[in-house]
Amino acid sequence: MPDVLFTKDFTLIDLQTRISFLEDTCDELSKIIARQDRDLRDLQDQLKLMYQHIQAKQDDVGIATFDLLADRPPHY
Repeated sequence: MPDVLFTKDFTLIDLQTRISFLEDTCDELSKIIARQDRDLRDLQDQLKLMYQHIQAKQDDVGIATFDLLADRPPHY
């Protein structure tokens, strides 16, 4: 009978340890996702600014935008 109690206690401790580890992992992954979301939003904002800057330069110089589907190179 004592061996059964030892096994149950060991199993319970093992499960509690695993749950604790999983909770920590989940918290860390949540922090990483939040940071990546912020980074992604920052990159999207930077990309919008770049497009605006390029558009302003094209308007100043008079360069027409290139449409890949409409303006196929001659070798196609």
